[in-house]
Order: sequence, then structure tokens, then C-alpha cells
Amino acid sequence: MAIEERGYRAMEVIVGIFISLGILAMGYISISLGKIEFLNRNEYTVYATFSNVSGLKKKAPVTMSGVEIGRVEDIVLDTNGRAKVVLKIKKDIKLSEDCIASVKTMGIIGDKYIAISQGGLDSYIQPGGTIAETLPPIDVEELFSKFVFGKIEDRDSRQKEEGKPKEERSSEE
Repeated sequence: MAIEERGYRAMEVIVGIFISLGILAMGYISISLGKIEFLNRNEYTVYATFSNVSGLKKKAPVTMSGVEIGRVEDIVLDTNGRAKVVLKIKKDIKLSEDCIASVKTMGIIGDKYIAISQGGLDSYIQPGGTIAETLPPIDVEELFSKFVFGKIEDRDSRQKEEGKPKEERSSEE
């Protein structure tokens, strides 16, 4: 009877170790696939304030020249009612002080992301600094409605019209 009891005890220990290893493996896979980072030592924080960030979401990519260099950490309203975007940028990427951050769209109706255009200055934004130049997203609906209802002026015809003497413009109308 003591031999059977020892066999059960050994089996229980083996099953316990197997289950513990399985739980650890599942936890590791979940963290790896979810890209969860406990210590963000490979990134630094930069802020950018936009007049409008419609469609931009947390964890959206931040790119430079089409290469992902970070992600959107958070989006909040500042005291002036503007959208303040918290960006996490990879440590090895340096952003010049005159860089421009703009909200872009992947494809025609794709997700929004932040595209950064590097400037020409040799001085760089420090961690916790702010990107001074920002561009909001292009409002496709507004452009489309202007096009449909004829409110977009042809630049060439407007220039020609401005170059004509006032008498010619009024006689054509």
C-alpha cells in the first residue's frame, strides 16, 4: 500500500510541475503577443498638440519616412480644448526641434497614424519635450462636400481672374 501511495504522490508532483510550466508558457505568450512592456526603458515620451485628431486611437503607430519609430500612448484634451497626444518614441531615434508631426491615414479609408517629418536643426527634443509644429488630419468628408457642391475653386482660373482688370471681370459676370 505504501508503494501505491508513493506512485500517486510522484504522479501528482509530475502533473503539478506540468501544469505550472503550462501556465508560465501561456503567460509568456500572452505578454509577448500583447506587446505588454512592464519597464519602458527602450522608449521616451514626447508630446504633440493638435487642433483635431479625429480617428486617431491609442497604440496607433508613429512613423518617420514610413518606418515605425513609436506609438501613441494617450490622447487627452488640454486646458485650451486642443488634443494633446502622448507619443512613445524608441530611444535610439532623435527628433529635431523643428520636426513636424501630422495625422495621416493608411490607405483611402484606413486607420490614422502619426507621421513625423524630420527637420534640419541639429538640436533635438529632450524626453518629455513637445513637438512644436503639428498638422491635423485632412477632412475627406469636408473636401468631398466642397467638391460635390462646387465650392472648390480652380487655382489657375482664380489667378487669371485676379490678373484681369476690374472692368473685364465685371463685364463677364
